Amino acid sequence: PRATPAETVRGVLRDMCESAGCAVLTAKDGKEGVEAFREHAHEISLVMLDMTMPHMGGPETFQAIRKIQPDARVVLMSGHNEVEAASRFVGKGLAGFLQKPISLSSPYGKMQEVLD
Repeated sequence: PRATPAETVRGVLRDMCESAGCAVLTAKDGKEGVEAFREHAHEISLVMLDMTMPHMGGPETFQAIRKIQPDARVVLMSGHNEVEAASRFVGKGLAGFLQKPISLSSPYGKMQEVLD
């Protein structure tokens, strides 16, 4: 079977982050992501969250993660323009935003910016 676009993006981001020396957990949807975060919150420095996911969208996933760890650093990824997408998170402590399609250098640069 062929990989879906979401699986391909997830794999590329995982590979990029691992090549930068990061340990990576991936999740296929928001529900799985929240479960992984709950289990590993103490070892997670940054969450890269897609705005549109099955079962639980970006806003709901963001809220669930923040209930587990109120100061979790979350970078939102979206195909919508930054102003439109990020406006839903104003005042909620979003750590950053990545516009899709994502260039090969942007996730690494955003990780450095957020984690420094």
